Amino acid sequence: MKDKLLWLYFAVVLVADQISKKLALESLAEGRPVSIVEGLFNLTLVYNPGAAFGMFAGLPDTQRRITLLFVAFLALLAVFYMLRDAKGDRISQVALVGILGGAIGNIIDRFRFDAVVDFLDFYWGSYHWPAFNIADSAICLGVAVLMFRMLFPAKSSEAIGLN
Repeated sequence: MKDKLLWLYFAVVLVADQISKKLALESLAEGRPVSIVEGLFNLTLVYNPGAAFGMFAGLPDTQRRITLLFVAFLALLAVFYMLRDAKGDRISQVALVGILGGAIGNIIDRFRFDAVVDFLDFYWGSYHWPAFNIADSAICLGVAVLMFRMLFPAKSSEAIGLN
């Protein structure tokens, strides 16, 4: 039963990501912000041809595609490897499945648009955090949880009531 819940979380991340991107594509014009919370949050459609924070975006198209495909492949291998080793650690499993759902959501975009669809735009004054999406959020949250688990390992998941 517990594995079913993990894969349900994976599906929720992936479906929420793809539906939110579909809605953004249907209702936003590229690069034209729609204010949601004045001075803090806009919806702004952006196509990110690179990786996180636009890394590799400046590479020539073929080199960028090959680099990002290789990086995505390595990342997926790493996640599956860590999932295999995370037996009994429910917190890490949830984090890894969230990362997996987010990564696959962004990979789908790369195949569809040769870029990732971003639209969540947080800012303060003239400082804008790079636009992102639900997949990016799931990936970052998952990585943060894994880092926290490495820095502060629990004696066992049972000790904190998660098994």
